[in-house]
Amino acid sequence: MSVEITRLANGVRIVTERMPSMESAAVGVWVGAGGRHEAPEQNGIAHFLEHMAFKGTARRSALQIAEEIEDVGGYINAYTSREVTAYYARVLRDDVPLAVDLISDIVLNPVFDDREIEVERGVILQEIGQALDTPDDIIFDWLQEAAYPEQPMGRTILGPTERVSAFDRADLTRFVRHNYGPGQMILSAAGAVDHEAIVRQAEAIFGGLSPVDQGAPESSRFRGGEMRRVRDLEQAHLALGFAQPGYRDDAIYAAQIYASALGGGMSSRLFQEAREKRGLCYSIFASVGAYSDTGMLTIYAGTAAEDLGDLARLTMDELARSAEDMSDAEVARARAQMKSGMLMGLESPSARAERLARVMAVWDRVPPLSEAIEKIDAVDAAAVRAHAAALAGAAPALALYGPVQDAPDLDSLRARLAA
Repeated sequence: MSVEITRLANGVRIVTERMPSMESAAVGVWVGAGGRHEAPEQNGIAHFLEHMAFKGTARRSALQIAEEIEDVGGYINAYTSREVTAYYARVLRDDVPLAVDLISDIVLNPVFDDREIEVERGVILQEIGQALDTPDDIIFDWLQEAAYPEQPMGRTILGPTERVSAFDRADLTRFVRHNYGPGQMILSAAGAVDHEAIVRQAEAIFGGLSPVDQGAPESSRFRGGEMRRVRDLEQAHLALGFAQPGYRDDAIYAAQIYASALGGGMSSRLFQEAREKRGLCYSIFASVGAYSDTGMLTIYAGTAAEDLGDLARLTMDELARSAEDMSDAEVARARAQMKSGMLMGLESPSARAERLARVMAVWDRVPPLSEAIEKIDAVDAAAVRAHAAALAGAAPALALYGPVQDAPDLDSLRARLAA
């Protein structure tokens, strides 16, 4: 497999990875314009824009976009995160030029028809309503808000209904004009691809774009706090967050290995203690999410209201205990899980294209996988225990949803961890 990178004069980056055994390819444009690039009054507009990209361009109607990709047996989709909006497709080898043309068209030439805006507004409002009715989904938005209050990083991707209900064509056009410049775009492709052919096509499509002054996003400051929403549900939902390093910090490897040992699988401490030994919950896990300048360790569990207090206290006890006795065997197992998960996850062109775009956005290069594996292998039990010990003095974030009126508050849980 070979990675090739080309930078156009105006800043567009093209990165490809040829996978010789593949007959298909994944192609996409990743734009560095997500939720954290929105002003407060724009909250939700990056996601709204993602939806509108499929509603017609100067060359194609919404139906034509769908038909052209499905006529060749491919598929096209998009997503919005806090740092990027991605538009991508999966096609067979001979249809890569079509995929590049189609994706670039929806990114560069959306028409924002007023009637389609109203149709898609209704769809997004339904999406917001569905999220609010999905406790083990919405609680992570509330945890993010508690962790990063009054900051772009803490706002929901979907946006509040009052904002979404008011966006118009001028708002969408303004966001594109300020954020969709060549310096924010990465064209990534993996699988059965020809780098030089893609570069030639990209030069013709993107080469004439003028740079935009997007400005640096507001720095993220993990502050912590509590958000509690009482509702008559079958289960009580708990999400606990701690500040962690961002992608650019090598400490992220110890953080991710710690999360895996703590709650990343069936052999993890939280799963064994909370579910297997005490039967306090059906679902419990820990994971680390990272961004360019910050990250968060998230612990989630759903349980019966009467068990929530015991579960929360047990979680804090396991956090404290892990700083003292996290074993070599646990860390070795977590390292193996992290490496296998990373390598197994890159066996498809879509995953490869996603990785290429993500690492280019963070480091402006594509580190070899061996570099990441080397850093994972360098994390030992002492480093993981030190990472766990640092949590004792941290200011966590807590989100609670459901019959949680009697749940322990954040101060009591923090005191238990410190003790």
